[in-house]
Amino acid sequence: MKRLALLAAAAAMPLAACTSNGMMGMNDGQMPAGTPMSDMTPTEAMPYVTMAGASDLYEIESSRLALQKSQNPQIREFAQMMIDHHTLTTNTVMAAARQAGMNPPAPSLMPMQRQMLDELRGMTGAAFERTYLMQQRRAHDMALTLHRTYSERGDSMELRQAANSAVPLIERHIAALRTMNM
Repeated sequence: MKRLALLAAAAAMPLAACTSNGMMGMNDGQMPAGTPMSDMTPTEAMPYVTMAGASDLYEIESSRLALQKSQNPQIREFAQMMIDHHTLTTNTVMAAARQAGMNPPAPSLMPMQRQMLDELRGMTGAAFERTYLMQQRRAHDMALTLHRTYSERGDSMELRQAANSAVPLIERHIAALRTMNM
């Protein structure tokens, strides 16, 4: 049980190490700025499942806000794609976890993700759209590192396959974000 608590704490490190401006900072004096995120992402099943679920849930919830608040058709289309695709990746990861003999917890947001959603809730118009896209870029960079690292070095073959299937989807999202200049 103690080991599981340590793994959960380690799983939160990449998200906790990001400040609100998206830059990597010090992490309790242990991780110097600029440490590659792949060095901080989990390769053990439960922390990976926890982080993947949190990542997807943030994408879904922030995109629901975008559908409510944005009138920009390009952003609305992107937001709907995020809801659809991240619901799919959540289901894929959860099914793989069960196949691997795990009882995965329901996805829940990490503190940084709750703060990001709170920031979006307080915004409207162009400020909302700029912030939403900035947060999406940062979240997708982190998600790509998470899934790519686990697909290469993860300890569960079923979850490695799920992570591997998420990588091209996330790359597609990143490419779409590059076309939206705000």
